[in-house]
Amino acid sequence: MYYPSNEDIQCTFTSFKDYQVISCIDYFSKEGYGQCHIYSCPYTLTYYDDITNNFPGGLFNSVEKVRLFDERPFENEFFIRISQAFPFLKRITIVNRKPQNFKQEQQLNDNTQKSSNIEYSHLTMLHLLRVHDDYVEQFLFDTKTCLSNYIQLAVELCFHDCQQLPKHYQNYFPYLE
Repeated sequence: MYYPSNEDIQCTFTSFKDYQVISCIDYFSKEGYGQCHIYSCPYTLTYYDDITNNFPGGLFNSVEKVRLFDERPFENEFFIRISQAFPFLKRITIVNRKPQNFKQEQQLNDNTQKSSNIEYSHLTMLHLLRVHDDYVEQFLFDTKTCLSNYIQLAVELCFHDCQQLPKHYQNYFPYLE
């Protein structure tokens, strides 16, 4: 089966001489579908849905709401790119069941050198839906991630039962026992 590439998509917009057209293609084998984001710059919508690890970056000053989804894990560097690309982000939803691959490596780097803080200073709503607990730690317990003081939080972990719930979560959220 033939799947078009980013270059194939870009070639269809060669007549748009006065506009910069950006495209980003993702194929999800487990979900059995693909998606393609196509937009012109400057991006003026207030939302950007289904951002994956293939996100090309850029600056999106008008975007206040994003949804992050992928079959591959989101690493620390991805969240740095998201915070820089969306400086006025108010709402973020994350859907990702894969554990982070470089979590231990990131912790070692944090102890040996000053790494970049991830700041979401305008964030008022954080939804962690169907996520691995690494992302809860990334946003709620990691000292390198800075959130505003007033935030609506929704968390749906991928545990089969509460016996798997890590002890430090039970200390913060005793009603989950």
